[in-house]
Amino acid sequence: MPKQAPPLAYRVRPTVVDDLLGQDDAGQLVRDFARGALRSVMLWGPPGSGKTSVASLIENLYPDSFFAISAVTSGVQEIRRVTGNLGEGASRPIVFIDEIHRFTRVQQDALLPFVENGSIILIGATTENPSFAVTSPLISRTQVIVLKPLMPEIIERILSRALERDEALASMNKALSPECISAMARAADGDARAGLNLLELAITNIDKESIETDDLKGLMERPLYHDRSGENHYDLISAFHKSVRASDVDASVYWLGRMLEAGEDRLFLIRRMIRIASEDIGMADPNALRMAVSAKDAFTFVGSPEGEIALYEAAIYLACAPKSNAVYLAEKKVEGLIRNTGSPQIPLYLRNAPTRLMKEIGYAKGYIYAHDDPIGALSLSYLPEGLPQVKLYIPKDTGVEKRIREILDAREKAKRTGPGPYRTTSKR
Repeated sequence: MPKQAPPLAYRVRPTVVDDLLGQDDAGQLVRDFARGALRSVMLWGPPGSGKTSVASLIENLYPDSFFAISAVTSGVQEIRRVTGNLGEGASRPIVFIDEIHRFTRVQQDALLPFVENGSIILIGATTENPSFAVTSPLISRTQVIVLKPLMPEIIERILSRALERDEALASMNKALSPECISAMARAADGDARAGLNLLELAITNIDKESIETDDLKGLMERPLYHDRSGENHYDLISAFHKSVRASDVDASVYWLGRMLEAGEDRLFLIRRMIRIASEDIGMADPNALRMAVSAKDAFTFVGSPEGEIALYEAAIYLACAPKSNAVYLAEKKVEGLIRNTGSPQIPLYLRNAPTRLMKEIGYAKGYIYAHDDPIGALSLSYLPEGLPQVKLYIPKDTGVEKRIREILDAREKAKRTGPGPYRTTSKR
């Protein structure tokens, strides 16, 4: 049985730095290595952005001192073997660790002495934000090189170059229209490896000499890239939250749809919408919170995919609702006030008095029942003893809060101008 050829993405991997398209910072890194300016780096980028290609180019420059380690199958003991087997006068090993975020914190910490004393030149590769996935001490000892998702026009060039240079593809005598190449590049969604895999799949599986865009149906269904615990996860939910806050309904449903299509946890999305209803809308529209909670009930009752329309409905309602962060600001003011003042005493007239003794020592004495004497009740201070009168909740002049502001203003006016003396006949 003939040996199976490696994948196209491996066969057409760049061999010179000029073939590394769309990643200027990574290209400069390779050029620096070529002139002897070696340093430990962290390559951070999504799948198919060129991290392994960068490592391959550096391996071509230093084949005798380059060692590749996978964080999935290897550990720090591999690095110890690398450094221990080098003879006197040998060059410092360049250790490439793919998926370095899979190392535990203990394993990452164990790398520090090797990097710090220069025993190795570390090249780490990760699809996850190093701020979340790599320990701070290790990041501080490396330079982070960011590789962005490749633009469709860059992937088009990569695909066209593969058609020209790869002997296996050329031997099949297939022709692809420019529109077909463009469609593949768009479907790759920034991932050159995915685009090359799609190209190879089309040429080897479509039994036509000339392949058009319509022939690709069924081959281009690829899940959107989405990291449910890393930066992409948080960036998407941030974009959704900020779009709802700004009342951009179209952007809100777009980002919601992106996360749903990528497989985001539906209850995570609903929890964020409940937060938005309280933080960004609050009392400007109290129904917003009810809507978000109702979306949770509807989704858990119906399930996917039918129940997801309830999420769209809630997102649209939240985006269109009047906005106020007055409740959120009140929460922060209360937290700050409590931190600064501790636990001052509750006034006696506000305390509960269920026993005769408690009544005798003054509990509940002087309390005015607001239902019987609303004006008289205004004379009391309802904050702790010694705490100055503060405004913690200040409603905005929007939505329902506009009416709330009128009610609070009327209360303040009655407190200043109400009749006296106050009655104290009712006690509860």
